[in-house]
Amino acid sequence: MARIPEAQPRGGRGARDRILWAAATLFYEEGVHATGVERLTDFAHVSKRTFYQHFPSKNALVAEYLAGQTSSAEQGVDRADLTPRERLLAIFVEPAAGLVRGCAFHNAAVESAGNLPGVGEAVAEHKRAFTRRLVETAAEAGAADPEELGRRLAVLFEGATALATSLDDGAPVRDAREIAELLVDAALR
Repeated sequence: MARIPEAQPRGGRGARDRILWAAATLFYEEGVHATGVERLTDFAHVSKRTFYQHFPSKNALVAEYLAGQTSSAEQGVDRADLTPRERLLAIFVEPAAGLVRGCAFHNAAVESAGNLPGVGEAVAEHKRAFTRRLVETAAEAGAADPEELGRRLAVLFEGATALATSLDDGAPVRDAREIAELLVDAALR
């Protein structure tokens, strides 16, 4: 996930942007359920009235927050300066030091547990699109079975990021990259 500025100005124009900034910061770092509207409005320096002028509900804000998310993995698979093989491996970026929070979409899916309308669908569509991009990149790389390689890399990525989050340790992502190299090289032979 792209880093978010540490502070936002108070008051004035840009309330919607401040609310989205607060959501991106707090939902990712503290969780969707743990972050209430009052916490969001305090953090964004807006009133509840202003919040509801921009978003009809917290669920609407969650949906817009997810729509604006781009992970480092996605950025890696989209890098034009890398070969297709390198892009397939670039999704495995070991998290920086500090609290490992993993994938914003995975976190939202786990937290919502089917109770936040629209979140499950948004997460599923995002994950399907990410897998399609991996399959397309595997085809560009010349994989014998790009569909299989793309799906396997998606599973490996999801498992590694979930375990890294659970352990608060980036080592599973590093291990996954080593396994991914074996999968990619075998598929490209």
